[in-house]
Amino acid sequence: MQEQKQKQTPTQSGKPGAARAKTGRHTTPPVAAKAARRAAPATKAAKGSVRKAAQALPIETDAAAQPPLGMPAERFLRDYWQKRPLLVRNAFPGFVSPIAPEDLAGLACEEGVLARLVRHDRARDAWSLQHGPFDEALFPALGDRDWTLLVQDVDKWDADVAALLPAFGFLPRWRIDDIMVSFAATGGSVGAHVDQYDVFLLQAHGHRRWLIDASPSPSTEFRDDVELKLLREFHPTHEWVLAPGDMLYLPPGVPHHGVAEDPCLTFSVGMRAPSAAELLGDYVDTLAATADEALRYRDPDLAPPADPNEIDAAAMQRVVEALNALRMNDPDRLGDWFGRYITLYRNAMEVVPAGEPPPRIELEWDLAHGACLQRHPWSRMAWRRAGKGARLYANGRAYAVPVRDAQRLAAAAALDGAQYDALSQAGRDAVFDLLCAGHYRLLTDEEA
Repeated sequence: MQEQKQKQTPTQSGKPGAARAKTGRHTTPPVAAKAARRAAPATKAAKGSVRKAAQALPIETDAAAQPPLGMPAERFLRDYWQKRPLLVRNAFPGFVSPIAPEDLAGLACEEGVLARLVRHDRARDAWSLQHGPFDEALFPALGDRDWTLLVQDVDKWDADVAALLPAFGFLPRWRIDDIMVSFAATGGSVGAHVDQYDVFLLQAHGHRRWLIDASPSPSTEFRDDVELKLLREFHPTHEWVLAPGDMLYLPPGVPHHGVAEDPCLTFSVGMRAPSAAELLGDYVDTLAATADEALRYRDPDLAPPADPNEIDAAAMQRVVEALNALRMNDPDRLGDWFGRYITLYRNAMEVVPAGEPPPRIELEWDLAHGACLQRHPWSRMAWRRAGKGARLYANGRAYAVPVRDAQRLAAAAALDGAQYDALSQAGRDAVFDLLCAGHYRLLTDEEA
C-alpha cells in the first residue's frame, strides 16, 4: 500500500537503486534474444498479417476515443478474448506510471515479496534466474543492460497501482489474479515464452518491443539448457514497439517475447486460470474429506467368477458406481466448493488479524462516529446466487447473505457507517466475522 513505502534512493538512467518499500507473483517461461533477432526479418515480412482465416479482424486498434479496448467490451469478448491477440494503442491515453523503478526495487527487497531477477548473457546466450528478497546493494551493480526485475501482486501493496483494476471491469473480478510489474534495463527481457493464461501487457514507462507468434500451431518445446522455460524455437509473425499507455492483449498459448528498447516499466494484468488437474485435485480432496465412511465398494450381485484372479467388467462397473456416489450432484454444494477454492487459489499471502478486534458494540459506535472498515488488500471476495439469497466467499470462507449484501461486500474496498447500517443482520454478522479473521481493519475518523 502507498503508506508502506519508505525512503527511496534513486539512481541515474531510470535504473532501480537502493530503496525500501513493501511486497508480490510468478512469471512466465522465456527464449534466447538471438533466436528472436534471427527471426526478426521473417517478422517484418509477415507484419500485419495473421492468415486468411483472421484477416477480417484487425490485430491492432487505437483506443484513444474508447479506452481501454478501442471497442465495446462485448465485441472484444466475442472476437478476441481467448481467441486472438490484440494490440491496443492508447489504451490508457497520457498514462503516467503510478510507481517508479526505485519503488519497485524497494519492494523487491522486502521479506515475503514474490520477486525475481532475470539476467541474459548475450555472448553465451545464457540466462539466469534469482529469487528475492534482494539486497539493496545489488541493483547499482547490475549495469545498464540485459536484466529484468519482476515483482508480483504489486496491486496489493500500492493503492495507485490497484486503481487500474476497475478499468478491467469488463471481466469477472475473481478471474483477475494480480498486477505484476517489471522493470527492464535496456535490452532486458525474460525471453520468448508461452503463458497458459490471458494477460494484458500495459506499457507504463519507456518503450518495449514485443514480438509474437500468432500462427495457428506455434512451437511450444522448451530448451533444456536453462533454468527458465525458454522456447526452443520462436518464429514471430508480428512485431511492435509499445509506448506508455499502449497495451497488448494475449490469449493463452501465444508465444511472445518482449525486449526493452530503453529502461522501461511494464504492467502485466494476469488472469487466474486453474488447470483442470488443479481443479480436479482440490475437488477430489474435498470429496474425500467429507465422504461418508458408509459409502464403499459393494457387490451384492456377486456371482461366482470364471477366474478368481480377474478384475472383470462387472467389478469395474461397481467401481464407477462407488465413485459416482461421491459426486457433488447438488449445484449449491458444487458452487460452495468452487467459491471457496477460487478465492483461495494462488494467494501468495495469508490474511491474518492484526490484533484483537473491538467488541461489536464498540465497533458499531465507532462506525457511527466517522470510522470505517478498510478491506485487507489480500482479501479476495466473490459471490454467487443460492436459492433466494446468495453466498459470499472470502479466501475460502462462505457466508449466507442477501444478494444485495453480497454484491456490496464483494465490491467495496471499504465500508463506512452508512454502508454498514444498510446491510441486513446476516450481512453485518458476516462483516464482523471477517473483521475478526483479519479481512477488515478499523480506521478511526482521523485515519479514514
